[in-house]
Amino acid sequence: MSLPHAILTALLEKPSSGLELTRRFDKSIGYFWSATHQQIYRELGKLEAEGLIRTLPSAQPARGQKKSYEVLPAGRAELARWTAAAQDPRMPRDPLLLRLRAAAVVGTAGLEADLRRHLQLHRRQLAEYQEIEKRDFPPERDAPGDRLRHLVLRAGIDLETFWTQWLTHALAEFAELPGEEREQG
Repeated sequence: MSLPHAILTALLEKPSSGLELTRRFDKSIGYFWSATHQQIYRELGKLEAEGLIRTLPSAQPARGQKKSYEVLPAGRAELARWTAAAQDPRMPRDPLLLRLRAAAVVGTAGLEADLRRHLQLHRRQLAEYQEIEKRDFPPERDAPGDRLRHLVLRAGIDLETFWTQWLTHALAEFAELPGEEREQG
């Protein structure tokens, strides 16, 4: 049920058209909760059918006009209910970790290069998050909403920091494996 709640959150922050919403997803919420444009449009239809959002009235004729949506009181209440509900942490599912486990029995051919590639990707993402933090969260920006949004960004920074450190350690371990172990396992 999290995608509908992500959409309700984004629409409460700013009523938007489906296109504007997908663009905002790509630049913010999508960093931690991804969805395709088709999924977002499908959920908008469901949320509207459930009476949680509505299409904003338009002064223009509807044909060819993009629809903008806003959250109704029932949608706000549903988001508040979901936010307050307890949820257990989710177990991480990362294919890289499973591939490392498999490498212990079938060999590591090609894996070291992919670890290096992952390290570069995580370094780039970390740099992007740090740039967003510098740009969007100066010390004087400390309203409660800003502080909570900054916490979400800090989680991303901390996770990318973890991955860059862990991958650096993993590559050091790879460097110490005997040659035949690296290939055959």
